[in-house]
Amino acid sequence: MNSSFEDLYGRMSDLLAPSMAKDHPNLPVVKEEGCYYYGTDGKKYLDFTSGIAVANTGHRHPKVVQAIKDSADNLMHGPSGVIMYDSILRVADRLKEKLPGNLDCFFFANSGTEAIEGALKLAKYATQRPYTISFTGCFHGRSLGALGVSTSKSKYRKFLQPNGLTYQLPYADSSGCPEGQDEGEYCAEKLEKEAELLFDHQVTPEEVACMIVEPVLGEGGYIIPPKAWLQKVREICDRHGILLIFDEVQTGFGRTGEWFAAQTFEVTPDIMAIAKGIASGMPLSATVASKELMSKWPMGTHGTTFGGNPIACSAALATLDVMEEEHLIDNSRELGAYALRRLKEIRERHEVIGEVRGVGLMIGIEIIDPETGNPDGAGMMNILDTSLEKGVLFYLCGKHQEVIRMIPPLIVTREQIDQGLAVFEEAVYEFEQKKTYVGS
Repeated sequence: MNSSFEDLYGRMSDLLAPSMAKDHPNLPVVKEEGCYYYGTDGKKYLDFTSGIAVANTGHRHPKVVQAIKDSADNLMHGPSGVIMYDSILRVADRLKEKLPGNLDCFFFANSGTEAIEGALKLAKYATQRPYTISFTGCFHGRSLGALGVSTSKSKYRKFLQPNGLTYQLPYADSSGCPEGQDEGEYCAEKLEKEAELLFDHQVTPEEVACMIVEPVLGEGGYIIPPKAWLQKVREICDRHGILLIFDEVQTGFGRTGEWFAAQTFEVTPDIMAIAKGIASGMPLSATVASKELMSKWPMGTHGTTFGGNPIACSAALATLDVMEEEHLIDNSRELGAYALRRLKEIRERHEVIGEVRGVGLMIGIEIIDPETGNPDGAGMMNILDTSLEKGVLFYLCGKHQEVIRMIPPLIVTREQIDQGLAVFEEAVYEFEQKKTYVGS
């Protein structure tokens, strides 16, 4: 049976599980290139999602495509360990120069969730401690181990009952900070007290293997903590011999204006999980730690069939080349600051825009009900849909789905930023006009 794409798209809900087919907006496309998707409707869409922070070098960068083709001419599959090949060793050697501190030893996998699972397993095995501490609002993946430390939305955990070996601390929150006090200092002091309460009443620190945290809250709403708060997390871990894991699945590879958020916030974790932007769309991820720590995780305690695939590793090498040659870290930092300034100007003109926050090209735009100040998820979806109709694709996040994510490829130009933000403001204006009409 040779069905057309149009016919298959119409039967999508029969062919794909609801959990795969019901995301937003299911835009039917035929091609991707640079900062654009090309729809079956003949329209060109400016992509401000990067495939959810994956296509940092843009879609189908010619150097990455060529590396994939060249690799497929020689090797399509490992498995590493049974055979060994140049690309997996070369990408490890290149990556260790980009990572902070002594993070120089790699276990390659396929997805961010797998990298998180590896990080948790490594921490527990190396410390021989049973418990983990995560932070409320963080998202770390959907497999059961990763789900056990994810608290961005309760629906992700519903009926799945992830293991009870995890405790939570609140993520950085500067609300209530007294006037005149530094927000970072305030958040750090709060964390110290919250950790003391946890250790006094629920679990002793000697039983905790690791703390795992997103250095910038992703799915939970693009919340950016003060440096002092993350530094306090590091300090507490050091005090009690607890390993610190950074989930850099979304923040890595230039997204925050440095190679990794660890460098942006000047905090080096013991273990890092990296994925998404690592290979420009090919499935690749890694659990990273020092050689000393990795040596406590012997053969047989973890494994993979597809991890470190030779084609994916070749794509990662080309990705690193492109990021260096085209100065994408600088572009992320400079155009991220420009976009944030523009958005704050737009916010002054529109009451439905709440907080605008960002670091590098990782920007969150909160949509609120101006009368109550409450999150407005329905309004956010209206703005998202109108923007798409006008040719710009954004994505959503936040506990109430009230935050628009703006995460364009790091190759984005100032002109494309201006184009996308002009469309966004038009969509906001049209939404406000609808509210005014309905209210009248």
